[in-house]
Amino acid sequence: MQQIEKIEVFQSRIPLKKPFVISLEKLTHAENIIVAIYTSGGITGYGECSPFKTINGESMETAWLVSNYLAKVLLHKNALDIEHRISDMDKVIYANSSIKSAFDIALHDIASQHAGMPLYAFLGGKNNKILQTDYTVSLGEPDEMAAEAGKIKDAGFEIIKVKLGENGRRDVERIRLIREKIGVNIPLRLDANQGWDFETAAKVLRKLSKYNIQFCEEPIPRWDFMRLGELRNSSPIPVMADESVCDHHDAERLIQLHAVTHFNVKLGKSSGIFKARKIAVLAEKAGILLQVGGFLESRLAFTASAHLALSGKQIHYVDFDTPLMLETDPVEGGISYSPNGTITVPDNPGLGAKPNYNYLAGLPVKTFV
Repeated sequence: MQQIEKIEVFQSRIPLKKPFVISLEKLTHAENIIVAIYTSGGITGYGECSPFKTINGESMETAWLVSNYLAKVLLHKNALDIEHRISDMDKVIYANSSIKSAFDIALHDIASQHAGMPLYAFLGGKNNKILQTDYTVSLGEPDEMAAEAGKIKDAGFEIIKVKLGENGRRDVERIRLIREKIGVNIPLRLDANQGWDFETAAKVLRKLSKYNIQFCEEPIPRWDFMRLGELRNSSPIPVMADESVCDHHDAERLIQLHAVTHFNVKLGKSSGIFKARKIAVLAEKAGILLQVGGFLESRLAFTASAHLALSGKQIHYVDFDTPLMLETDPVEGGISYSPNGTITVPDNPGLGAKPNYNYLAGLPVKTFV
């Protein structure tokens, strides 16, 4: 037994190198929460989340407040009994998936350290697949986005993701100009972040089919999920659910509706690894392909996501570029990036990543004992 003796919760606000713009909002900082859980056996587990007001309805401030409820309900309980600790958090407060994910990651870090295994192995996976991230072009003027895509290609990335959803006609122009700039060989991934209505989405996806598009994430509003199947059937480009698939219950609903061919799994939407794995099990049975992505977390949480990506047969894609957009890298160990976006995952026990001590020392913190 590894009894939880102390929990620390930190506010971590990091500037971005430049604004990150999607159809839902413009972001200038990563406003994250870091959680440290200390056990009676001398193990410390770390987790992190990046609350997103427009997607999961949380902010750094709300996550900071809700962490009070979660920490108090977890104290003095067995950190290794992850299923019951997840149940404890769900019973004390509904939703709040982002802050729950930080605690979930820390619990998995403890359990896999205790088992003496890398987290991916603890999850039943093997370090035997290539994880290659894309790099994202923010939403902006078409010519500026094309220039940015050219810089990403020149930097060595072999997959490019493009934020769309502002205007259907201009979105088609954006992709046309990007293809003129980078050529036809580099695969493009689209993300409309719910920015189109159904009719616009159907029209735009047809027009973009000639541009070597791998898939399009969340083309229509999440509340309009009943029409995703209709869009899937009419679209020449595969449709990926993102904001409309948060946990395994959402996944099961969309599978029953034959809504999409792809899911985008994010720990901040699923409440962490425990429920993300439930999505992966459902996806494997249904033949749904998975991408593992994230929000504006540092390499700490994205290392957890990389371990998850090594544990599922249906996980074919990863979207791990946002740590490269942060002005500060507060993490020791963890995943590393090659110039073409290939990810290396640590093999030491547990998560294999932790926040830099000096960085934590300068953050607002509260302690629960």
